Amino acid sequence: MSILHKAKDYVEILFKDKLSSVYFYHNFIHTTYTVNKAEEIMRNTSVSEEDQEKVLLALWFHDTGYVECAQNHEEKGVTILADFLKQENYPESYIEDVSRLILATKITYEPQNLLEKIVKDADCSHFASHDYNDISDALRKEWELTNVRCFSNEEWNAGNLDMLKNRHHYYTDYAKENWEPLKKKNIKKIEKKLEKEEDKKEDKKESSDNKKEPKEAKSDRSVDTLFRVTLNNHTRLSDIADSKANILLSVNAIIISVCLSVLVPKLDTPKNAHLIIPSFVLLLSSVLTIIFAILSTKPNVTKTNFTAQDVTDRKVNLLFFGNFHQMIFNDYHTAMKDLIKDRDYIYDSMVKDLYFLGKVLDRKYKLLSITYKIFMAGIIISVLSFAYAFLTL
Repeated sequence: MSILHKAKDYVEILFKDKLSSVYFYHNFIHTTYTVNKAEEIMRNTSVSEEDQEKVLLALWFHDTGYVECAQNHEEKGVTILADFLKQENYPESYIEDVSRLILATKITYEPQNLLEKIVKDADCSHFASHDYNDISDALRKEWELTNVRCFSNEEWNAGNLDMLKNRHHYYTDYAKENWEPLKKKNIKKIEKKLEKEEDKKEDKKESSDNKKEPKEAKSDRSVDTLFRVTLNNHTRLSDIADSKANILLSVNAIIISVCLSVLVPKLDTPKNAHLIIPSFVLLLSSVLTIIFAILSTKPNVTKTNFTAQDVTDRKVNLLFFGNFHQMIFNDYHTAMKDLIKDRDYIYDSMVKDLYFLGKVLDRKYKLLSITYKIFMAGIIISVLSFAYAFLTL
């Protein structure tokens, strides 16, 4: 396994086990995003393979310090990286190079060379994202929950505008050419938001009762953002699990295909009798891996029987298709109208939806963990069996 695959697995497990759930922005999804963006830059920039590896390692570890504390997280990330690379027997000079790249992700740091420019641009690539608003909302919610600061809509939009227009710029030629125009579009979107806020201010000077409305709206928006970001994170985690399972399915399908076409036909001769048990172990482990990979991706839809009274009493989650597919359209339409009118009913339904989605994710990842263990054990035992079979000839 390459060092980059090991780094990815290490960071994923570290975040899963130790990172607080309040980090809606600085998490494994953001880390993976920056790594992908760095790869995009380096596909279009002349960088040696060794330097590419250094950049990607730095980005895998650049936010790992958040598992301890947000303050000075870059320095803590350097410590975590150093421990990881020392276990992989990397030299001190190499560790220092990667550590400098992690420290280059500090918001106030001015990059001094090409690798630092790539790391810096990748870490700020979300400024040019089509999903910038959602990503920005995730950071805002994270800061609120970690007691950094609570912002009004106007303060947040003004701060974002200042960052994008005055305090940030891209450094690599690729980012300047491809990401700068997208960032400018996001700047225009923020400017329009500020214009709307100004219009609202003028409309809300009529009475003291009207002045309370923005606070209400801010509170609702905060809760909406919480649900949207959390559900989005759960969906992405589900996609990651399915992707991992599909990789194992493909790999083991190839192994079985090769064994059946090349290895098994040769086992009927006496001189190859010593290969029967190793071949059987290899095939068995591949079949078991495929079975558990399929189980982890297999849809598990729970369907509940309920009565019209249950719908009236609000005991049915109308947001889950496993429930409402049993209803006729007119009943569903009426029930949804009642749901839309009641904010508490909406949030209660979303909480149920989020909870059961989490239960499905828990099942997926448990089965996926078993799948990887079977695959790893099967490969190791198979290789040892083949080696023993040849040595005892």
